Parts: sequence; C-alpha cells; structure tokens
Amino acid sequence: MTSEKTRSLLIVEDDLALQKQIKWSLDRFDSVTAHDRESALLQLRKSTPAVVTMDLGLPPDADSVSEGFRLLEQIMAFDPDIKVIVLTGQNDQANALRAVAMGAYDFFAKPFEPELLNLTVERAFRLFELQRENRRLQAMHQPDALAGLMTRDPEMLRVCRTIEKVASSNATVMLLGESGTGKEVLARGLHQSSPRRAEKFVAINCAAIPENLLESELFGYEKGAFTGAAKMTLGKIEMANGGTLMLDEIGDLPFPLQAKLLRFLQERTIERVGGRQEIPVDVRIVCATHQDLNALSKEGRFREDLYYRLAEIVVKIPPLRARVGDAALLAHAFVRRFAQEQNRSAMTLSEDAVRAVESHPWPGNIRELENCIKRATIMADGSQISSEDVGLKSTALDEVDHSLDLRVIRDNAEKRAIIAALGRVNGNMVKAAELLGVSRPTLYDLMHRLGLK
Repeated sequence: MTSEKTRSLLIVEDDLALQKQIKWSLDRFDSVTAHDRESALLQLRKSTPAVVTMDLGLPPDADSVSEGFRLLEQIMAFDPDIKVIVLTGQNDQANALRAVAMGAYDFFAKPFEPELLNLTVERAFRLFELQRENRRLQAMHQPDALAGLMTRDPEMLRVCRTIEKVASSNATVMLLGESGTGKEVLARGLHQSSPRRAEKFVAINCAAIPENLLESELFGYEKGAFTGAAKMTLGKIEMANGGTLMLDEIGDLPFPLQAKLLRFLQERTIERVGGRQEIPVDVRIVCATHQDLNALSKEGRFREDLYYRLAEIVVKIPPLRARVGDAALLAHAFVRRFAQEQNRSAMTLSEDAVRAVESHPWPGNIRELENCIKRATIMADGSQISSEDVGLKSTALDEVDHSLDLRVIRDNAEKRAIIAALGRVNGNMVKAAELLGVSRPTLYDLMHRLGLK
C-alpha cells in the first residue's frame, strides 16, 4: 500500500468539534487542519497535501457555498492533481455535482461513515501517487531516436520531449542554439522519430557553400544551365523528397535565395536552375541557426515572411554551461569512447579534472568538450586524466536562484546537487551518496521524490 505519510491530508472544516472528529476518524493519515479559506491556503502552500477533505460552507458566511467553491477553485489552480473530497449536507447533491465538475475527486453527505471515508481517502492517495509516478516515468522517457543523446538536465529533457511531440507532424521546426549544442543530432532524432524515418535525411550548411553555388545546391540544375552543367543534377531539396531536409545556419542564407525558399515553402514546388518545369516536392523542413532571426528580420537582413514560415515550431537548445551535470556526464562518456578508440583501457577522469570540466563555461559547447577530452586521452601519460591533461583549471561558479519559495528553492537545490554528484562520479550511486553525505536509501528516496531516474 502507498505510504500515507508521503504527503499530508488537509482537513478544512469550520466546526471545530466536527474537525476534530474527522481528524480522529482519519488518524492513520498525517493530517493538518484549517477552519477557513485563508488558513486552508496557508496549509496548502506549507504542507502541499495530496488529498483534501473540505466543507463547502466556510466563514465568513457558513450558510453560503461561495467561499467553499472559491477555495476549491484556488486548490485546483494550485495543483490540479490534488484529490479534493467535498463534504456536503444531505440534500445538497446539486452543489456536490458542481464541485465534481470543477475538479473535485468525490463527495460525501454528512453524517458520513468513517470506514467509507477512510477507504475513499486511501484510494485518493493511491491515485495521486500513481499519477505522480506516471508523470515521473513520462519525464524520464526519451524517444528511441534520441537514445544516443546523453543528458540529465531537466531543460534538455524537455527539449527531447518537444522533439518527440512534433515529430509526427509536418510542421517546420526551427532549432535555435549556440554552435556545438547538438542541433543536427536533434534534427536527425526528429527525422528518426517521424513517419518519414524510412526516407532520406539530407543536411546542407547554408554558410559553408559560396552564394553563387548555393542555389544550384538547393534546387538542382538542368543540363546546359551554365558552363560545366554537363547533366541534369538534383538539388538537396529534391533529393530529400519524402524525407527531411535540414537547412543548417539558415541565418546565412543569401537574401535573393530567401525569396525562392519562401516560394517553395508556400507552393511546395521547385524549379531547377535553367529549367521551366515546376516539380512538386514533399519534404519536412528543419532549420537551425545560432543567430537571432527575429532581430535580423527587423534589421532587414532576413525576410520577415520567411521567418514566420520557418518558425512554426521553435525549439531553444540550452548551451552546455546551462545544463546541470551534463558536462561531467558527457566527459566520462567521451573518455570511455576515445580510450577504446586509442586502445587505452580503464582511463578515468581525476577529481580535479571533473571539477575543471564542471566549472569551465564551454563556449564551443559539446563540440569543444569532445575535442578537449579526445586530446586528453591521447596526451595523458597514465590511466588517469588530470586537469592539466584537459588543459583546464578548476574554478567555482556562483549560482543564483531568484525564487523565494523555500520549498521550491530546497527541491531545486537538492535536484541540482544530485544531478551534479551523479555526473561527477559517472552515475555510481554509492559514490554519489558519499559525496552528498547521505545514505544510499536516502538518495534513492530523494531521487524518487524529485522525479529523477
């Protein structure tokens, strides 16, 4: 049975004698009480109950249900998953049904049967825990196509879930992030998660191809279209027909080509260079850039109408320095990979190297980290890689949390500390518990409560 002590039960009743009776009949649960709406809201924030029993008739007008319904509305706004059991009068079925329609879990007519109320409260606790566990498992779920993307950072996991959600649609996706954050990895994951996975994924870097060649690279060309065009050649858009086309560094697309790309996005047809025939193409567009396209469009350097065509779904990828625990997690993974490639078994990062990796800002993000670790595995003399081998010095970074809710601050701090500890010790639970100064069972309990895998 789910432990009744995990989250408290809130009893809202203005009749103190009845309040005491209800608490006594539900003594198996960890209960807190309130006698009016204000005290109930205070207990709601303080105790974050899983289940609430409440009378609709509350002061200042106990004969009216307005205060009770106002409280119910506020409870649902605070946390829709809280199970509210409404206690009503014998002939008050209309208000009971209204309460259920507003989100209440169940209702009881006074006088109630203690055994039946106990059973209902227990079922409410069970349902609350099942829903919370389901959300935790969903939060940890990563689509198979993104299984190779290593992260424990909550924001990055949200990005993965967004990619999974939009994969089944044909919406154009814009990936925004600094260079080296994994935009192409996510674009490929989007393709592999989509119904187009059996077709081609084609990527083109708009910044890497000279402007005079980019049009023919994108749209293809007919034989004789220009000097050297000895045969008809398909462009990247046509090559990706049925699949996915990634336009990397879209912010560097020359202005004249922006109009032609916009026409393709509107009409879904292309004309090859030197050709007159309109060719229909069915392709999913994913674009990526490290630039602020919205700002560029306001400056007149990027077509505003093209921007809105491309920005149907915008996904912002956090830089490595903003991902809690990911730098150390990835560093350990890169050490294993490159040590195997270099035939150097059992290489590990020293503690000072891990601290240096954690504190470095990584302006080049994952690409910079990968190159750094590869160099270190080649250059390290022994089996342990030091901070000198990775070419970094360990420094401390100050973290600022602007939240004033002490419970939120504590939970966020515990979550960051656990993720950082697991990254530092490469996922070893025993070492992580030692580093955090808690027992292993306590660490498991904390991870379960905070929704960490």
